[in-house]
Amino acid sequence: MFDTAARYHMLHALGLIFLGLAAARWPGAGWLRPGLLMLCGTAVFSGSLYILALSGVGWLGAITPIGGVALIAAWIWAGWIALART
Repeated sequence: MFDTAARYHMLHALGLIFLGLAAARWPGAGWLRPGLLMLCGTAVFSGSLYILALSGVGWLGAITPIGGVALIAAWIWAGWIALART
């Protein structure tokens, strides 16, 4: 579980860097909201897995998918903005 949390944390940190670079390149395109969604999704998804792996608190496994859905939505939203820019 800890390995999965760390892998997704790193991947979405790179995604946030991409969104920051995209916002600098194309200001006003609406990159802030998918970035915030990705940030929150990473905190919920990876954070709940970190806590679950380290403490064994089982109910945290029930909120992990909420973070996953937020991450998927953030990528779709960012892709939508990128396609609209082309």
